[in-house]
Amino acid sequence: MDKPKVERLKINYKTLEEFQKFHEYGLQELSMLEDLKANIIENDSNSPFYGIYEDGNLVARISLYRIDAKYDRYFDPPQDYYELWKLEVLPQYRGKGYGSALVRHAQSFGLPVKTNARRRSDPFWIKMGFRPVKYDPVRDRGENPYVWTPPGVGLQE
Repeated sequence: MDKPKVERLKINYKTLEEFQKFHEYGLQELSMLEDLKANIIENDSNSPFYGIYEDGNLVARISLYRIDAKYDRYFDPPQDYYELWKLEVLPQYRGKGYGSALVRHAQSFGLPVKTNARRRSDPFWIKMGFRPVKYDPVRDRGENPYVWTPPGVGLQE
C-alpha cells in the first residue's frame, strides 16, 4: 500500500459536504462542521484542516491550530506549538494507517504538538510518541492532554 497523502483542505462548500459524512458517524464534539462554517471563505487554502482522500472521497481528517508562544503553558522553552483536534477516520477506512499519517504530518512541522486524548485512545497516542502530562486543574480544565515534543523541547514544571 502506498503512503497516504495528507492534503491541506480548502475551505469551500465541497469540503463542507464532505464533512457532513463525518458528522453522521462521529460524536458531536468531533464535528468540524461548525469550525468550517465559521471560517468559510471560498477556496481559502490557509485552513487548519488536513485530510486524506481515497478514490476522490475524504476519508480521514484533523484540525491543526498553531498556538502562539505567549499562550504556551506546556513546553520548555515556551514556544509556538500545534494543537491537534478532531482526528477522525471514517469507520470503513480504519486500520489503514490514515490516523497515524495525519499525526505524523502534524509532527513533521517540527513544533511541539498537544492533543486531548479521548477515552480509550491512550494506546494510539503513546504509539505515536505522545505522553500524558501531569494534570493541572487550572491549566487543563477537564481535558486529558497528551503532548509530543521534538528534540530539545521539554515540559514546563
